Amino acid sequence: MSSISLTPTQQAILAHAITHTAGRIEWFPDHIKGGARQKVLDGLAKREFIRQVGKQWRVAVAGYDALDVPRPGISKKRIGKFEAQLDRIIANAEAAPPVPADPELEAAVAAAEASFAPLAKPRTRANSKQAEVVRMLQRPEGATVRQICDATGWQAHTVRGAFSGAFKKKLGLTLVSDKQRGGERIYRVA
Repeated sequence: MSSISLTPTQQAILAHAITHTAGRIEWFPDHIKGGARQKVLDGLAKREFIRQVGKQWRVAVAGYDALDVPRPGISKKRIGKFEAQLDRIIANAEAAPPVPADPELEAAVAAAEASFAPLAKPRTRANSKQAEVVRMLQRPEGATVRQICDATGWQAHTVRGAFSGAFKKKLGLTLVSDKQRGGERIYRVA
């Protein structure tokens, strides 16, 4: 038995489930009825000895380990043909003598690596579309919806939604807008 402490009731329920019902919790001792059954299940679930699958409680890995019972389908003594072949390949590779360095190959690899194009700058919060829109709105001249659409590739309704959702509600920015006669509405951060 392992060092995990189980009450006699918990031990009896887990043992019965493992030996009689393929890991399903279906039996309780006669003295465990009604609400007491739910308390036992809650205690076992809290300690992760059982887990719920659909509407059915089943013994979890920790439950098998608590009783020192091997889990079904796990065999420590037998391995399949694939695993045996893989073990032989690894053993052969580890026993092989080291390959001497090839200066020509090393130079070719170094030249190829040097010719690789630099990777694109990863997207961070500082260079995201949202950050770009905030920068545009903080300019003294502000920005129109069309300018923001051109800069981000967003559609106009997405820009307006970002104004009310992300900028006003989440970021707490105060946006003001004004429209000059015959022109587009210009938005700015107040």
